Amino acid sequence: MPSSRIPHSLLGLFALSILLAEGSANAQTSPSGFAISHFNPSERGSDWFVAESLDLRGSNRWAVGVVADYAHDPLVVYDAATGDKVSSLISNQFYTHFGASYVLFERLRLSLNMPILLAQTGDTLTVDGETSSVAHGAHFGDLRAGADVRLIGAYRDPITVAIGAQVYFPTGDQAAFAGDGKFRFAPRALAAGEVGPFVYSGRLEFMVRAEHSNFNGDSGGNELFFAAAAGLRVQKFVFGPELFGTTGFQPSAFEKTNTPVELLFGGHFLTNDVRMGVGVGPGLSRGLGAPDVRVVANLEWAPQPDEAPPPAPVDPDRDHDGVENTVDACPEEAGPRSDDPKLNGCPTRDRDNDQVVDGEDACPDEAGVATKDAKTNGCPPPKDADQDSILDEVDACPTEPGVATTDPKTNGCPPPKDSDADGIVDPEDACPNAAGPKTDDPKTNGCPTARLEQNEIRILEPVKFANNSARLAPESEPVLTSVMEVLQAHKEVTKLEVRGHTDSRGGAAANLDLSKRRAASVMKWLIAHGVAAERLGSKGFGQTKPIDSNDTEEGRKNNRRVEFRIIATASE
Repeated sequence: MPSSRIPHSLLGLFALSILLAEGSANAQTSPSGFAISHFNPSERGSDWFVAESLDLRGSNRWAVGVVADYAHDPLVVYDAATGDKVSSLISNQFYTHFGASYVLFERLRLSLNMPILLAQTGDTLTVDGETSSVAHGAHFGDLRAGADVRLIGAYRDPITVAIGAQVYFPTGDQAAFAGDGKFRFAPRALAAGEVGPFVYSGRLEFMVRAEHSNFNGDSGGNELFFAAAAGLRVQKFVFGPELFGTTGFQPSAFEKTNTPVELLFGGHFLTNDVRMGVGVGPGLSRGLGAPDVRVVANLEWAPQPDEAPPPAPVDPDRDHDGVENTVDACPEEAGPRSDDPKLNGCPTRDRDNDQVVDGEDACPDEAGVATKDAKTNGCPPPKDADQDSILDEVDACPTEPGVATTDPKTNGCPPPKDSDADGIVDPEDACPNAAGPKTDDPKTNGCPTARLEQNEIRILEPVKFANNSARLAPESEPVLTSVMEVLQAHKEVTKLEVRGHTDSRGGAAANLDLSKRRAASVMKWLIAHGVAAERLGSKGFGQTKPIDSNDTEEGRKNNRRVEFRIIATASE
C-alpha cells in the first residue's frame, strides 16, 4: 500500500484496534465483539424465512424446527478513504437456529430461538504489530425468547396485525461475534395477509441494544429492524422475495456503514405437517453483517389445527310445511300434521298402490295386503316360486322344486343326483360319471378300478409283479380285467400303449430291461384275454420318468408302475 494512503487506512482500522484484547505485540488475540449476524429468523410455523405469516390458529399447538444459515463475508473491514476491502475478518459463517413456537390459545404465541455458530473462517489482521482474528469453531449465539398477540384478522385473511416483543439473553460468544454480552429487548409490530394467490408480510422492530462497541465506523447502539415479503401461494407452495435489514441511529439512520440490507429469494412447501424451504440472496449494502451472499434452508414440524367448518344456520322448518323440525317425522318433505309421531309432517303416499300408506307399509315398494302384523302389513303374501310347497323364504332352492329337509342348506332342494347309477350320489362320488364301488376314501369313493380319463386308462390299484421279475402277481388279475373291460366298452380306442416304469434301485440298464419286459407281460395278458393285438403296444422307460421321490419307500413304490396311454382313437 503506498505510504500516502497509510494514514487513511489506519483511520479506517482505528475502531478495530480499540476492540483488541491486551497482549504482547506478537500475541494473536480476538476482538471483543458483538452479534454481527442480522439474519433474524421468523418464529417456527411461518411461511417465510424472516417475515411472519402470523399463523396463530388453534390452542396448545407446537411447531419445532431448525433453520440453517450460511453467509459469505459477513464481517469485512474497508479502507475509510477508498472504500476498498482490507480484510474479511469473517469470510465464511455457518449457523443453525433451533427453535420452537407454542400457540397457547387463538391469539397468544410464545417462542424460543437458539442460534448455534457451527463454524466460521476469516483472515488474520495485523495493525501496528498486533495480530487479531475472530474466534473460530462452534459457539452459542444469543438465546431469543418472544411473545406475540394477534390483534385483528386471522391467518390467510386479507390483513392480520399483531404486536409482540423479543428478549435476547447474553448467551453468545463475543469473541466469535456471536453475541452482545448484554441483554437486548425488541418490541415489534407485525402484519400479514393474503388476497387470492398473493401473499405478503411486514415486520418492524425497535432493538434496544446496550452494546455500543465502535467497529469500523459503526458505533453500535439501538437499531431499527425491518422486513418485508411478497409472493404467491400455489397449492402447498409459498414463494417470493424477502427484503430485510437494520439501521442504527449513530451518527444517523440509514448511513451506508450502519444499514446492512439483504434480499432473499426462496420458497416453502408444507405437506403432512412438515414444512421445508430453501432460499438464497445477496447483501444489498455494505453495512456490518451484510454478506455478499446468504443461503438458508429450514425443516419444521408444524401440525395444522383441526378446523371445523362453521355451523350452517338452523332453519326451524326446513320443508316449510308448518311442522317444526323437532317433531317432523319427514323434515325434508312437506306433509300435513298427524297425531301419529311416525307420520307427523310426512306426505301421504302409497308408492306401491296397495291401499296401505307408506308410513305403515312394511314393504312400501311392493304391492301387498293389509295385515295386523306391523312386520308384514302391506307386504305381498309369502311366495312359493317353484311350487314345491316350501315357501321361498325358507327354500334353499326357490327356483327348483325339491323336498323338505331339516337342513336349512338343502330344504326345498331336489335330491342329489347319481349320474352313474352306482348308488353313490354325485356330491359324494369321486367319479360321478363312472360307476364304481363305495369306499372310505373320498378320493376313490364311487370310482371303478379302471376308467377312461382324457388320454389314458387310469387305474386305482397298481399292477403288481413278482420281485425283480416280469411275472404278474395273482392280485393284478382284477386290475387287468377292469382295463380289458374298459377297452371292450370303448371300441373307439384304436391304439393303447402299455408303459412300464421302475424306481432307481439297481442299474439303469437292468431297470430299463425290466420295465420293457413287464409292459410286454401286461400286453400279452390283455391279448390272451380277448383284446386285439393290433390295438396294443408296449414300451419300457426304466427309471427315467419318476413321479415321486426315490429317497423314500413310498416314493419308490409310486415310481414302480404300469400306465395305459391312449395313442390313437377312431375319431383321429
